[in-house]
Amino acid sequence: MTEKDALFRLTAMCSQGEHCEWEMREKMRRWAIPDDAQARIMQQLIEEKFIDETRYCQFFIRDKIRFNKWGRRKVEQALMGKRIPRETYLPVLDEVPDEDYLAVLRPLLKAKVRQYAGLTDYERTGRLIRFAAGRGFTFDIIRQCIDTGDYSEEEDG
Repeated sequence: MTEKDALFRLTAMCSQGEHCEWEMREKMRRWAIPDDAQARIMQQLIEEKFIDETRYCQFFIRDKIRFNKWGRRKVEQALMGKRIPRETYLPVLDEVPDEDYLAVLRPLLKAKVRQYAGLTDYERTGRLIRFAAGRGFTFDIIRQCIDTGDYSEEEDG
């Protein structure tokens, strides 16, 4: 594949959805584009605003919380996996209010608590904490949700 073809395909991809630098570099690596050509292509994609790491983080974080029902830790791990610098994603992640995480966690716990109906309160709470931690929620958010009883079935009453 030529440099021009690669640039055309990558701009088309970026026009359809948000992508980060690492994803584009991986594509070019798989296409066996030389390193110097990769650098020129990346420079052009960034200059023409096809790639913007901060914008990517904003959309990625919002989507993973809202649609995948992930907590902060899991989102953070995913961004690290995409090789996005910590100083790029942390400010965006810090902008997300706790209420957004609570709004996602409450229905998850409400659905999960039904599975643990026969357990003691202690066992049920332990399992709910492990479940929420596995979804990437921070302990303070989990504790806030569990302590207030926002997830319990009695409220459905």
